[in-house]
This record gives sequence, structure tokens and C-alpha cells, in this order.
Amino acid sequence: MSVTPHLFIPGPTNIPEAVRMAMNVPMIDMRSGEFPKLTLPIFEDLKKVFKMKDGRVFIFPSSGTGAWESAIQNTLKTGDKVLMSRFGQFSLLWVDMAERLGLKVELCDEEWGTGVPLEKYADILAKDTAHEIKAVFATHNETATGVTSDIAGVRKALDAAKHPAMLFVDSVSGVGSLDMRMGEWGVDCCVSGSQKGFMLPTGLGILAVSQKALDANKAGGGMPRCFLAWEDHIKTNDLGYFPYTPATQLIQGLRASLDLIAAEGLENIFARHHRLANGVRAAVDAWGLKLCAKEPKWHSDTVSAILAPEGIDSAQIVKTAYYRYNTSLGVGLNKVAGRVFRIGHLGALDEFMVGGVLFSVEMALKDCGVPVKFGSGTGAAAEYFNSTATKAAELPKAKAA
Repeated sequence: MSVTPHLFIPGPTNIPEAVRMAMNVPMIDMRSGEFPKLTLPIFEDLKKVFKMKDGRVFIFPSSGTGAWESAIQNTLKTGDKVLMSRFGQFSLLWVDMAERLGLKVELCDEEWGTGVPLEKYADILAKDTAHEIKAVFATHNETATGVTSDIAGVRKALDAAKHPAMLFVDSVSGVGSLDMRMGEWGVDCCVSGSQKGFMLPTGLGILAVSQKALDANKAGGGMPRCFLAWEDHIKTNDLGYFPYTPATQLIQGLRASLDLIAAEGLENIFARHHRLANGVRAAVDAWGLKLCAKEPKWHSDTVSAILAPEGIDSAQIVKTAYYRYNTSLGVGLNKVAGRVFRIGHLGALDEFMVGGVLFSVEMALKDCGVPVKFGSGTGAAAEYFNSTATKAAELPKAKAA
């Protein structure tokens, strides 16, 4: 019997039926007078998800990597000095991009399993009295290691130093699942993508920018650019169109996704992700295993990177889960290849789905020689979910027959 693989990688995530059906419609004319009725409300509703105070949102036909590049190219010049930190595969790739685009990177190289080093950032910014640093970069959620960093803390470091640098944040696996207060935290460029908290296929790079970033662009900031140029998008987006053929089916799906997010409510979404992540962490503890994240303050509510026991190849655990139990887990990347396997718990999921992946992981661990007791992790998660469930008195009363 053919059964769709159970997807528990940290993106792409599962697509809700309402979102999938919204994309399963005839192709529409992206230059018709009706198209802005779809797009203009999407731009405004995206701002609510980012919790912006000003600025605008750009949508590119790309992955989040395109939004990374657009943020840099439209605001910074070759040779500009920036402050960055590297503590996982995706923060590593952002540093690599910045260097390849000609930025002068002051780098904090951190242990994988930790996050943005606030104390180091604060010290570096305080000493930069000439304000040579033009932008500070922070990876909100590092999916390679299951680490979430304190973006509000980065803003405090900038404010304490009275530093005018822009704040760039990669929240590809954060926005729509973890709290992102772009306005309150003074984030100037926030990068996301369609395939994580927005519950869509890969293909839309979503970039939210502040008025400060827009002003930097207008003042002549930026590098040579074309496909990702803000100027071209502003001219057409304001009318509800794009400077080139957009990914219309994905945009149709984004409308449905934003409707689902609004219906559940952002705060409820954040609470759901935190609760489900705690269930996974309870299972990991019950198995006698450890997370890659070094301390609870780093724990991610969207992905858990779990260290395999000494002598066990984590890649074999992932293969076993896939080929024996039809369950997709995330592999270890770069420095943690062969050392961690990852459970993605973000987007459209509930307790039942989390219980299912924990069931598969228990069997795969046992098959790979890890001495776990069947039911230990799933039981611990069930105990946690039961103890934190909505009380019966708070549930809707059944109607009389």
C-alpha cells in the first residue's frame, strides 16, 4: 500500500488541505485588473505576521536565500563592515554570502549548539565609536542545531551602545511559528520563506523591511542588482503587480495560509509550538538522549536537533526511520553530520502528529542499537500533553441529540 511519507523535517513542512486546494485552481492572469484584489491585501496581512510598525514586505520567487541576498544588495555597499555570528549551517551560509558579496565581516565564531553571543555583540558595538559597522546580523532560529537566539537582546545591545547600525535577522524557520516583533525589536530586514511557518511549498522568499532600511536604499545604499531590486518591486507592488511573472499559485496558497494564521491567532500559534516542542523534549529526556542545544535558553520550539549516542551514526537513524517506518527526519549538517538527527515540529501539526513521529523515532533508535524502552518517549510526551491539555470544563459542550 502506498502511503505518503510522514514529513518531520524542519521545512518544507506539511501543507494544510485548505492551502493545497487554494493552489489547485486554474491559472490566473497576473496582469489583469483583478489581480491586485488578491495581492494588495496579502502585503498588508504579511505585515501583521511580522508585527511591523512601518516599512513594507517584498515577495520574491525564490527561497529564503534570495531574500538574504536582497537585504544585503539593496542596503549595503561593497566593503561595508558588518557584525555577524556563525554557530550552525545556516548562519554559516549567511556569513559566506556576505563575504562573497564583498562585505567586511567582523565574525563571532561560536560553538554549534549556542546562538548569537549577546555579550560579545554588546562589547564590539560599544567599542565601535566611529560607527564603522553598518549592519548587525542575527540568525533567529538555527535549524541545523535547534537553537533560537534572543533578537530583543541584540536590539538592547545596539541601543545601549547608541549604535545606528541596521539590524538584519534571518527568521526563515521562525516567522509564523515563533514570536517575531519586528517593530518592537527594531529589526530593519527580516528574512523568511514560504516553506516553514507559512505552510507552503518552497518558492517564495519573503523579506520584511523597515522604513530605516528603505531610507538607506533611497540614499544610494546597495550594490549592483536587478532581479532582487527593491525599486522595481516598489513601482509595481504598490499597484498590486510584480516586475516579472510572479509565482501565482504560491501566492494563492499564501492567501489561504494567512487566513489560517489569522483564524488561529499568532499568540495561540506560538503557544502551540512551545507546547508541542516541550512534548518532544520530554521524549528526548525519557530516551536518555541530549539535544544539540547546549542550554535550555537556546531551545528551539520549531526543531529539535538530537545527539545520537556515542558510536551511533545519526544518518543511519534517519535512513531507518525513512525506509522502515516511512518517516522523514532531518539529517545532521556540516559539523554535526553523523552526530545529530532532527525532528521538525513547526507549521501545521498537533499532538497526534508529534506522537506519531516519536513512535517512529523510538523504533528507529531501537533498530540502530540505541537501548531505548518502547513507550518511554511517547509516554513522556503523552503525559506532558495530557497534563497541559485544555480542561474539560473549557471545551465546547456537546449538543443534545
